[in-house]
Amino acid sequence: MPPTPRPTVRSSAVDDDRRPAPASRVPALPCAVLCVLVFGLLLTLVAVRWEPLMAVDRALAGALHRTAVAAPGWTRLNRVLSDWLWDPWMMRVVLVAAVVLLVRRGERLLGVWVAATALVGTGLQQVLKAMVGRDRPVWPDPVDSAHYAAFPSGHAMSALIAGALVLWLLSRCGARSLWRWTAGTVAVVSVVGVGFTRVYLGVHWLSDVVGGWLLGGALVAAAAAAYTGFAPRVGNGAAQGAGRRS
Repeated sequence: MPPTPRPTVRSSAVDDDRRPAPASRVPALPCAVLCVLVFGLLLTLVAVRWEPLMAVDRALAGALHRTAVAAPGWTRLNRVLSDWLWDPWMMRVVLVAAVVLLVRRGERLLGVWVAATALVGTGLQQVLKAMVGRDRPVWPDPVDSAHYAAFPSGHAMSALIAGALVLWLLSRCGARSLWRWTAGTVAVVSVVGVGFTRVYLGVHWLSDVVGGWLLGGALVAAAAAAYTGFAPRVGNGAAQGAGRRS
């Protein structure tokens, strides 16, 4: 009768093989760094009022404002899109729904991560607005109004954070390509659309919008990279604790 093989102890090397590969978070981390660097450059140019950038902002804002004044019907549509459909509060409703679904699926840590990312984004944009203190465009015949300082655009940043987080969640959950493609299309249209409406309605400069996009992209990419590195450690710690109790 052949001898019964002895049980083997799982080595740390085997455990390491089952962990997510570090390469899975490589795209997110460089993206975060790149967005931060470009945002820092843009912030510096805005703060020192670099004239070539200011000239581009003024030229584009002036051209779009003249169009908005001359086309009231198109302007009303843009106000509905900007103030209702793509409003930051609507973006927060989308993320709240995503967090609720995650909690119901048992993904509590991921839900907390998404909520924390959104909250950090809101706080960060308000702090930067207060620090930079950039004035919004002023027109003798305004077609819309907005509060707080201009840089960075809260609408642009909120839309990008919501869209990027939803796409990241769909990717992590292994959603079908049709769902990811549809969500990606909606996200791109929303992000680009809200950026256009803010400049068209004369309440932001183009650099405000680009700054919001860059800061939102940096935040989501950093959050995704951090979660990819942090979540497996939490899971391994919980599994080890359960093994000691059994």
